[in-house]
Amino acid sequence: MRYTILTLFPGLITPWLSESLIKKARERGLISVEVVDLRAFGLGRHRAVDDTPYGGGAGMVIRADVAVAALEAVGPAEEVILLSPAGKPFTQKVAEELAQKEHLVLLAGRYEGFDARVEAFVTRTLSIGDYVLMGGEVAALAVLEATARLIPGVIGDPQSHREDSFVRGLLDFPHYTRPPEFRGLRVPEVLLSGNHQEVLRFRRREALKRTLALRPELLSEARIGALEALWLAELDREG
Repeated sequence: MRYTILTLFPGLITPWLSESLIKKARERGLISVEVVDLRAFGLGRHRAVDDTPYGGGAGMVIRADVAVAALEAVGPAEEVILLSPAGKPFTQKVAEELAQKEHLVLLAGRYEGFDARVEAFVTRTLSIGDYVLMGGEVAALAVLEATARLIPGVIGDPQSHREDSFVRGLLDFPHYTRPPEFRGLRVPEVLLSGNHQEVLRFRRREALKRTLALRPELLSEARIGALEALWLAELDREG
């Protein structure tokens, strides 16, 4: 997978690429990440990238001619993604779709965002939540991490992401490790039993329980079986 991130602040991106699994994936050639400075395409002696908005108002707007010049210099890509709070929600399902692509271009804005005409040159606009950040770099990195971890070989155990939150429309089950007791809080006995069937049942039920408690709106579209539907009814009655 090839990623290209366009940003006015490359220094916010590059340290992220030099740590943890992203660093290892790059070293092993599983992914490549190019960070492109939008200011290199700025205009005039001062490399201007933004201007005041037509119609007045606060803030500055990144010029369409600057952004499109950068996109054209990068070359063709299967997806050119604009990160914006006005975009469609970035979900696990979208991450799985994007992880199948060969080349993603991620366009991270600043200030009041991009001239709206830039939208004619992107394939989709995505948002990581209903809030406003100071720029799109965090959102671009979220897309990078969420998709890269789905590429075979990037994470150690491929089973890990098959059990992630949202894969079946449910939150993940709770996880525990040593010590078995901490300040009066014990690990559930079933996880210490060595009975793999019972552990599996416990985890499936706890995933339902956690989803019902924290994100009940997910249950309307979750992929659950007959036994899980029975558990869900019991949990609902228990309140």
